[in-house]
Amino acid sequence: MTIRETTIAKLQQLPEPLLQEVSDFIDFLRYKQQHSTATDKPNSDVKKAWLQWFESVDHLEISPHQPASNYQQLLLTKYRKQGVIT
Repeated sequence: MTIRETTIAKLQQLPEPLLQEVSDFIDFLRYKQQHSTATDKPNSDVKKAWLQWFESVDHLEISPHQPASNYQQLLLTKYRKQGVIT
């Protein structure tokens, strides 16, 4: 018995609600397979792209954000006290 036949036999024993989950998972696997082969790039290309991105981000200007309302100021103060933001 092949793996396909074994799998089909197992599917035939599953209740209907579980078949939908299996069907969804099969769709996911097919999607993953189609997109992984379409987007595979050599490591050097990926590394180069990341380096370019980091370089462009390093040159971004950061301007201090001024709260627009009293409520926003209170939230910022609260989060600073909790150490969530600096």
